[in-house]
Amino acid sequence: MKFRNGLESLLRPEDSVLVLIDHQPYQLANLNSHEPHMVLNNTAGLAKAAKAFNVPTILTSVVASRGGNIFPQITEVFPGQEIIDRTFINTWEDLIVVDAVKATGRKQLILAGLWTEICVAMPAIQALGEGWDVTVVADACGGVSVESHQVGIQRMISAGVNMMTWLAVASEWQRDWARESAVPLTEVVIQHGGGSGIAYLWEQQLLNTPVEG
Repeated sequence: MKFRNGLESLLRPEDSVLVLIDHQPYQLANLNSHEPHMVLNNTAGLAKAAKAFNVPTILTSVVASRGGNIFPQITEVFPGQEIIDRTFINTWEDLIVVDAVKATGRKQLILAGLWTEICVAMPAIQALGEGWDVTVVADACGGVSVESHQVGIQRMISAGVNMMTWLAVASEWQRDWARESAVPLTEVVIQHGGGSGIAYLWEQQLLNTPVEG
């Protein structure tokens, strides 16, 4: 296995393309590996971070007429964007999706979706075998059980897929707080970063509180 290390192995917004897979009601109804709200929160945070860094984001569903539409918390980040609705379970067997990814000219492929062990693992492993630099955002994914999510993650790691969390992806894109994207990213962290967002607001409160006496 080729080890992923060195500066060039880190994610760069100008080389990244994000694919969000099957964040739909049917899949969420049997999501048991995580608290469902957290997966929704993390995916929305990831989507907003991608928008802040101008990372092309492809939205895809599977048989939406039966499985439901992609969550509005995600689609509202990209108003008016076409959603690619598939019949293939494996996103990477759908040539429309693959062509959309290739059209971006990016090679750092970032995936997140429901369920981890099926709809994320299959495209991640196939794309990796075709030479793509594949990262999966584990906390914007979820499986039908804790075991199925963990086995899916282990299977992908064994194949050589890079595994990260959404806030780590955003931080790797940011890399330097002097970058102009620090302002929009801070807003994303406030909205979706849990304690980190609250701590930032608290810091701002303290910094803007006059010292008595």
